[in-house]
Amino acid sequence: MKTQRAVLIRGYGGADAAEVAAIATPPQAGAGQVLVRVRAAGVNAVDWKVREGYVRDAFPLELPAVLGIELAGVVEAVGPGVSRWHIGDRVMGPLGGLGAYADRVVVKESNLSHTPEALDDVQAAALPVATVAAWQSLHQAGPIRAGQRILIHGAAGGLGGYAVQYAKQAGAEVFATAGTAHVDYVRSLGADHVIDYRTQRFEDIAHGIELVLDYVGGEVLDRSWQVLSDTGVIVGTSSPEILARTPAGRRGLWFMNQPDPALLEKLARDVADGSLKSHVSEVVGFQDIPAAIERNRVGSHAGKTVADFSR
Repeated sequence: MKTQRAVLIRGYGGADAAEVAAIATPPQAGAGQVLVRVRAAGVNAVDWKVREGYVRDAFPLELPAVLGIELAGVVEAVGPGVSRWHIGDRVMGPLGGLGAYADRVVVKESNLSHTPEALDDVQAAALPVATVAAWQSLHQAGPIRAGQRILIHGAAGGLGGYAVQYAKQAGAEVFATAGTAHVDYVRSLGADHVIDYRTQRFEDIAHGIELVLDYVGGEVLDRSWQVLSDTGVIVGTSSPEILARTPAGRRGLWFMNQPDPALLEKLARDVADGSLKSHVSEVVGFQDIPAAIERNRVGSHAGKTVADFSR
């Protein structure tokens, strides 16, 4: 049996639950599938949430389970009925599930997008989930209008950094929260009002907000209702229970990302030509993925962490 490297969990737990192990290499790609040799994969908050079992009820897993939700690599084989992709094509995309932290992964052909020539695989692996999720969450409650007052929590993170840029490109007035170390970074993305959550209360600064993008959750969500305008809405990505925590007379929406290869290709081209900024804050080797997952849980950082499988 041929084997390959993978980062997996055999049971739910803390930092030690994720491990590098050998698993069977996928034998072939099935109908409508592509076998991708993974060159890089993005590290996301969902990795540690899955590891610790926080989403086990919403997304039951058969253990052991390989972690990782987005990748960039090259096509090694195509299954029956696949016409869009050919061996040697550089691709990137979300899996629509787990399994990206492995040397070879079988992916639905419809989930993949072309990697622009101007981007290397590490740069590409930072894009599939965050760029699309930020765009979709920004527009979930309706079109963005010029002058609309938007508050973005977690603005220095992977999602937040893109959402700030999209909102500014649409002409919105952007309020953004970030830690002290990342205030200047968020300001460089175009935010009109950057609030240092370590020294300032956003409730004292942001008022009449028509849209809150909550990429943080917890007590930040509970404090955000008071800054809304009468018709304002909160779109949350970190609190699945947002509907139950929405006060009477208020509007809260739970967001879940959906793969959109055409949108991803468009946004990746924007990164390639410089009209959209993408920040990779840390690049780690394959053996360091478990530690990077834990740092993502306990630390605050700007942009994305990406695993380079050649390291």
